[in-house]
Amino acid sequence: MKKKQSKKKTQFKKKKNYSEKTAFANLEKSSSTATTSKRSSTGIPKYVADRMARRIFFTAGIPTILGMSVFVVSYIIVTRNIAEIPPSSTIAISALFFLLGLAGLSFGILSASWDKEPGSFFGIENIPMNIKRAKAAFKPATQNFEDKS
Repeated sequence: MKKKQSKKKTQFKKKKNYSEKTAFANLEKSSSTATTSKRSSTGIPKYVADRMARRIFFTAGIPTILGMSVFVVSYIIVTRNIAEIPPSSTIAISALFFLLGLAGLSFGILSASWDKEPGSFFGIENIPMNIKRAKAAFKPATQNFEDKS
């Protein structure tokens, strides 16, 4: 086993002293090279993402909130002896709202228009086109390359 070094030996080691100019200059050099290498993104444009978020809020958010509030309303009704509600019906109604929210999540994503101008109110006409885009996104890169040529 090695013996531990005493603190006296480690205290006399020279530390590298950098002036503020060189320390910050080296920092700026390393950060500028990291920011200049931008990749071109083929992701979802911001206006489309905002449109999706609005649709998801209404079609998934509201049913999910209702699914959680079923438990609260059921508790209030049972504790105040207004009515006798079996727990299985509370869970079934809550599950129904959660499934409705899940369907609303998919609808909100798939019904959003990718055009600059917003589409129709419900956006049902955009669903087949967005399903094709989603399928193409999951293809390997070589298949996407072969399809274009």
